[in-house]
Amino acid sequence: MLVLEGISAAYGPIRAVRDVTLRVPEGKIVALIGANGAGKTTTMRTIAGLLRPVAGRILFRGERIDGLKPYRIARLGISLVPEGRQILARMTVRENLEMGAFFRRDRAEVEADFERVYALFPVLKERERQLGGTLSGGQQQMLAIARALMARPKLLLLDEPSMGLAPLVVQDIFRTIRAINAAGTTILIVEQNVRQVLAFADYAYVLEHGEIVQEGPAEVLRSDPAIAAAYLGGRGAERAGRIVDRNIFERPDSGCGRPSVRRRAVPGRAPCPFERGCRGCGAGRPRDRPSPARPPVFRWRWRSR
Repeated sequence: MLVLEGISAAYGPIRAVRDVTLRVPEGKIVALIGANGAGKTTTMRTIAGLLRPVAGRILFRGERIDGLKPYRIARLGISLVPEGRQILARMTVRENLEMGAFFRRDRAEVEADFERVYALFPVLKERERQLGGTLSGGQQQMLAIARALMARPKLLLLDEPSMGLAPLVVQDIFRTIRAINAAGTTILIVEQNVRQVLAFADYAYVLEHGEIVQEGPAEVLRSDPAIAAAYLGGRGAERAGRIVDRNIFERPDSGCGRPSVRRRAVPGRAPCPFERGCRGCGAGRPRDRPSPARPPVFRWRWRSR
């Protein structure tokens, strides 16, 4: 259904994605995993037409779509659920859903889709007249997914659907994603919760530093020692010289170049000798340096005469 061939994308002079090639078969769930800053969101934005690629081409059902305007790509059947939800906070739940179907003219079918998304997310039916900005984080994520479904997409792009949500809400979101796929919608998902996404995805790609470094069936990648060490946590992560934070491998921050204690033992770098985070790189005072003496604190006392 979707084919990316040698896609490269950039923000000004910075090349964020380089020579990315991937395929999303019809009716499948394909996952794109990787570290923060690896280029996952850039890839999704490029597919949706929000960012024009500098090289390569994108094919959707045999038709080339790179270079098209986002609204034209949406009309072809591709809907994006962006990172951070990005709902319309000053509009009601109903109005947000109506915006998802803004280009549709089959009003009877639109009303049927309202009932469909309300069946998937009953809480949205209960809060139909409530402003989107007053919903909880989980409810806003449900609204973002429901808004994308109102366009009746053939391909649904999900960018970090579980970000910032409680574990119980995450389970509900993933359960709904499976139901959407079972109804016939193809899904390309970017997710930091690698353990969860590899449990139900059909195929997965690993993106590092803007390049695809590994791919394969999700079950195979889940049992791969390198993937388990880098993304699934446990003792294997320390043996592999990587730190796992919320099931995701992160690169060290900028600054002095040393990783902080939470991201220690990154391959190719010595563990940081600092205890606490500083403004530059997350490092702090060296352990062998005594803490500076604090100036005395003067407190005034009022005495009654």
